Amino acid sequence: MTLPDTESHVDEAPASHGPVRVKVERTWWQRHGRTSTVWLLRLVLVAVVLVLWQLAADRWIDSTFTSQPTEIVARLAEWIDDGTLWLHSWVTIQEIVYGFALGSAVGALAGYVLASINMLYRVLDPFMMALYSIPKVALAPLFIVWFGIGMHMKVLLAAATVFFLVFLNTAAGVREVDRGLIDAVRLMGGNRWHIARKVVLPASMNGLLTGLKVAIPYALIGAVIGELVASNQGLGYLINDAAAQFDTAGVFATLVVLSVIAAVLNVVVGLMSKRANRWKPLDARS
Repeated sequence: MTLPDTESHVDEAPASHGPVRVKVERTWWQRHGRTSTVWLLRLVLVAVVLVLWQLAADRWIDSTFTSQPTEIVARLAEWIDDGTLWLHSWVTIQEIVYGFALGSAVGALAGYVLASINMLYRVLDPFMMALYSIPKVALAPLFIVWFGIGMHMKVLLAAATVFFLVFLNTAAGVREVDRGLIDAVRLMGGNRWHIARKVVLPASMNGLLTGLKVAIPYALIGAVIGELVASNQGLGYLINDAAAQFDTAGVFATLVVLSVIAAVLNVVVGLMSKRANRWKPLDARS
């Protein structure tokens, strides 16, 4: 007994080509819906807080101490119009960027080198932790004596604040590298350069990027502390000047500008993180 012939609609790919991958087109909402929802909720939260703040001022709380969103916007518009905001923001941005770049570069290099030399790292680790524990605001008077009250002092204070965070996170990333991967490269004939470039550097990248992201607000803190202690320019000086005149709107306006600068730096580090982690699966990046 013979069975009737049936047509097969399954296209079989050659064995050498492997399984056939079907590309599924996703809609815009499927690709960006979650991100759009997150941003929408963030905007709603900010709007609710600002509305409640505006309503509470001079009703339930004294606006002398908290100001109002409308007054803060008016102060920002005034500073933008007369050039005050641009002048002082540019000074602080330079201090933050130079301090962040210097502290990050030295911290990453020191963390990578010292953590790769086990005995040296064990000797220096307690000293590094002791220096890290010193409040950086306590270093400001000493830095003024050493470097004066110019921009160099603020840059170096920001760099010193950033250095330890990047150093500690980079060193932790290097020391947590899977020893099995290192042994595998050695078995395949790899030398120290191959191990450092192909195994240790990529595997420790998460620690470095974490250190960079955590260090961003501390770069601002270092620069602004230097300006608060001794300066006639910068956003720290604006805060001091506004506080001396009991101008809470001016203080809050300066804090808004600092928050925007921090957010922009966070975006830059986030883009660096995505580029550095392109080799990882999508789930591992999120």
